[in-house]
Formats: sequence, structure tokens, C-alpha cells
Amino acid sequence: MNEALQQSLYDKLSREQGKYRDWLKGQPPEEILHHSYEYTVREDILMSMEDLTLSEAETRALLLSPSPMAILYDKFSDLETGYMDTIRDSIEDTAKDEAKKLRELPVYPYPADHAREQGELDVYRASFRANVSCKEAIEAAIRDNYHDNRLDTAAVGQVAEQFGQERMLYVLAATVRHFDYDGRISRDNKRWANTIPVYENKDGMDSDRSVQFVVCSHPGLTDLFLTQARHEQRLRQPLTADEIKAEAARLLGKLQEPVQPNSPGGTHFMAEVSRDFMERAGAKDTAALQKLLPFRSLALSNLKDRKGAYAIISKEEDRTQPLRSRKPSVRSKLQQASAEQKQPAAKKKDLEL
Repeated sequence: MNEALQQSLYDKLSREQGKYRDWLKGQPPEEILHHSYEYTVREDILMSMEDLTLSEAETRALLLSPSPMAILYDKFSDLETGYMDTIRDSIEDTAKDEAKKLRELPVYPYPADHAREQGELDVYRASFRANVSCKEAIEAAIRDNYHDNRLDTAAVGQVAEQFGQERMLYVLAATVRHFDYDGRISRDNKRWANTIPVYENKDGMDSDRSVQFVVCSHPGLTDLFLTQARHEQRLRQPLTADEIKAEAARLLGKLQEPVQPNSPGGTHFMAEVSRDFMERAGAKDTAALQKLLPFRSLALSNLKDRKGAYAIISKEEDRTQPLRSRKPSVRSKLQQASAEQKQPAAKKKDLEL
């Protein structure tokens, strides 16, 4: 019985919606747009009725109404629903997903001809569009963050957050290589740019398509932006054993230079640890640094009213000592022993052959 009533209600709602649709079709465009939200909600109500089960009393009550669809819409409109919140959440989630895709989109460094031969034109085009957009973002970041003859360090993060470090540096490398003749770009940045593969990408007019993502800001500001970007990239890289040893050697030299104790109280020798090193170093890195320096009294500490971290040793220390040599780890010893044990077996196998 109730199924038949439910079907009757659905049919009545459908007819009412059909009449509303026919009326709407005869209205001028402005009126149609004005009622578009109402029409969409009415369609959603009708769709919901396909799966909704009401009690017999509820179904009959709606059937008795001359315009049940209008009643349902008016009630929906009066409610404090989370409908717009849902839309906003959906927009935000979609935007985050798309931003993540853009940030993680791989750089495609090869020219269009190569992409065509390999059947990778879609990948090439997506990467090329991202390169052009990244170039525009770099120009905007420089424009927004250059004040009082100073480029704020936030400029680099503003671009990297959108496009990732790899694409940002690729676009900057292409830019520096294009302006290789310009003396306002540092030699160091030019040397770095030449280590990044940026291929010629000729079009039908023999012009290089890569010019489309060359940054057109002032070359001096572009150079400054690139210097900051490379610095940020270095900070993200873990320290290598050679870098730790180099910092230890530098500190040892600094601690050996003064004739008299150079601490504020005149009781210790001290040298500032490289700020780049401290920004990249973890607990294991600082521990490795301390093991290389040959001083029992060594401490890494901050000083009041001074920025940075300092290596501090007692004035009684023998400062003529060389760096300590690194001892091989237990793991490397085991790996070496394992390799030595396997070697005779390999020789035996060779003899058998």
C-alpha cells in the first residue's frame, strides 16, 4: 500500500516539477538565471525521493497538498542548512587537490619534437604550461616582496609552495642561461645554471619556445631571487659526511687562530658554527661534528646577546691537535666482513667453471 502511495507522491512531485520547468522555459534569460538555484534544488528533491522512504501518514499528508514540491522547497530554503558549507568545503578540497597535483607535476625537460616521437605530448604540454605559470608567479613574487632595496625571503616560499622547488629552479636556470651575457647575474649562478639540462625547443619559425618561461623581472632581482632559492634548496638537503668534516676543519682552524682566549669573559676559545650548517643539521650531525673535533672540553652553545651557535673550548686545551679520524660504523664493518667472507666462494665458482 505504502509503495503505491510513495509512487503517487513521486509522480505528483515530478508533474509539478515538469510544470515549473515548462514555465521557466518561457521566461527571459535574466529570469531563468534568477530561478536556476531553485530549479536545481527542486531536481535534487525529486532525486532524493527515489531512495527516500516516508511513513504512510507522511506520504498522505504531502499528497494532500496541492503543491508538495513548493512546500518542500520553501521548507528547505528556510532551514539553516550546511548546504553552502558543503559547497565551500568541496571547493577548498578540490583546490587543495589541484594545487598538490601542480606542485608534484614532474618537470618535462625535453623539447616538443622529442615528446611527439615518444607519444608524450600531453605530459610535455602540461609541464610547459606549468613552466609559464611558474615564471609568472616568480615575477609576481619579486614584485610583491621587493621593498626598500630588499627582496623579502618570503618571495621564494611563495613560489615553491605553488610549483615545488624543482620546477622553480628549472625555470630560473632557463632564465639565467638565456641572459648569460648579462653582468648583473652572478658568475656562481651562471655556473650553476649550466649544470641544469635545458634543451632548445624550436618551433616552426625556428624560435625557441623556452623563451616563453624566461623570467622578465630586473636581472639583478632575478639573480637575488635565485640565490635565495638555491640557499633554500641547500637547507633541504641532508648534510653529507664530507660536509660535516669540512665544517669541523673550518672550526678547528678558527679555534687555532686567536693567540688569547676570545670568549666574552676571556676564559675560553670560541668559533661560530656555520649558520647554514646549523640550519641543516640534526642531532646526529652535530654529534658527528663534535666527534671530529679533538677537544674534551668542547661544547656547542648559544651566547647571550649573540646570534648563532658557537664551538667553545677551555683555554687549557691543546689547540695544535689535528682532527680526529672517523671510525667506521658497526654496520660498515659487518658489510665489509660479509663481503670478505663471500669472496673465496666466488673464486671457487670461477675455478669450477
